[in-house]
Amino acid sequence: MIYLIGNGPMPTTAAFAAVTTGTSIKTLLQLKPLVTCRVVEWGISFDGSAAATPGKIELIETDVAATVTASVAADITGVDGEAVHFGDPTSNFISVGTSATGYTSTVEGTITSVRNLDGPQFIAPTTQFIKQFPLGQEPIIRAAKFGRIRVTFGAAVNAYCYLKLAF
Repeated sequence: MIYLIGNGPMPTTAAFAAVTTGTSIKTLLQLKPLVTCRVVEWGISFDGSAAATPGKIELIETDVAATVTASVAADITGVDGEAVHFGDPTSNFISVGTSATGYTSTVEGTITSVRNLDGPQFIAPTTQFIKQFPLGQEPIIRAAKFGRIRVTFGAAVNAYCYLKLAF
C-alpha cells in the first residue's frame, strides 16, 4: 500500500497551503508510523522569486517528537488500489496527533541523535528537490520513531513538502 502525505491539511475548495520555513531549524512534516514503513519518494519545493542562499534540507528519523499541527486521516491520500481499498491509514499504519504525525512544528524537541534517511541537501529557495528511491534501497522509518523533513533557511520562504510511503 502506498500513501502520500504533505505538510498541510488536505486541500478542498482552496489550493494546498504553503508553510513558511522561518529562519531557524524547523520540521515541516513529521510522520509517526505504527508499523515500519518504507519511504519510496520525498520532495520539497519553494516559492522564492529571487536567488538567495540555499537552505539546508534534511530527511531524518529520530526518537524525539516535534510539536506539530496534527494531521488527520483526510490529509493522508491512498495512492494505489490497495491503499484506496483499505481506507483510513490512521487505524493501522499511521499515528496522528500533535506529538505524532503532523506539519509546521512549533517546538522541535531536544534531539540527541538522528538516523539520516537521505543525504542532506542545500536547495535554493527558487527551486525544488524530488527523490524517488531505487527498489530495494528505500530507507525505512521504524515503528514508533519519527520521520521528519526539516529545513534551516537564512531568510524565510514558503514551502511544500511530501512523503510517499509504502506499508
